[in-house]
Amino acid sequence: MALLETLPCEMAAHVLSRQLLRCATAVGANYRGAKRARSTVEFISKMGLVEEEADECCYWLDLLHESGKSPLQAAAPLRQEASELVAIAIASIQTARKRLPANRAPRT
Repeated sequence: MALLETLPCEMAAHVLSRQLLRCATAVGANYRGAKRARSTVEFISKMGLVEEEADECCYWLDLLHESGKSPLQAAAPLRQEASELVAIAIASIQTARKRLPANRAPRT
């Protein structure tokens, strides 16, 4: 969250930073929920939320960079980490789906 503290005090930066903060914290909250899932189906559902929120972080980081509100050297490592979290979530979902009986696998 150190990146957010460095952004200019402008309306656009404020809006983008709030959106980034919201989805970044949702990644952790949804992952915590996935760890406590009561079933494989619930785990898959919650990890799907992790995937969506991490991907949304990528989007807001891209917008911050493209708008000139955040320098590339500040946003790039966070963008990389968010992309890695998306990949981890996808891999976890795929692994969990393999554990489901064929008639219980959620549709994609």
